[in-house]
Amino acid sequence: MYGFTIVENLQKIDEDIKRHELKYHQKRVMVSKEFTFDAAHHLHCYEGKCKNLHGHTYKVIFGISGYTDEIGLVIDFGDIKKIWKDEIEVHLDHRYLNDTLPQMNTTAENMVVWIYEKMQESLRSYPNDYRVEFVKLYETPTSYAEARREWMNDA
Repeated sequence: MYGFTIVENLQKIDEDIKRHELKYHQKRVMVSKEFTFDAAHHLHCYEGKCKNLHGHTYKVIFGISGYTDEIGLVIDFGDIKKIWKDEIEVHLDHRYLNDTLPQMNTTAENMVVWIYEKMQESLRSYPNDYRVEFVKLYETPTSYAEARREWMNDA
């Protein structure tokens, strides 16, 4: 009635599918992963609500491109998560951003560039030709700043 099949025999490597078939193409592909963190900050030289200490639940979305490996993966999502947890989130989550980030006004525009640079720097330790294509930093569900590779390279 619904048109689905119950799989009784899973494909077996080297029998039903050959190893050279795992990699389907030679194209650059982008994968994305998102994370959230909670932090407090305030803005300097700003006349508005954000001049006072306040907090946000931020959302970060990474777009990372590369070429697939021999089994068809660009980068393991777990590797992106490990970089996020070890190299970036430790400076952000449940922190007072004015203290933990480099000297800057903690605007979404400044922060998204810092996050982009941290991810790009961390990816250099991997053997593949990974590129950060974009980072989006949502300060609220409807407001975000974005850094793109082409803009970062133009600077």
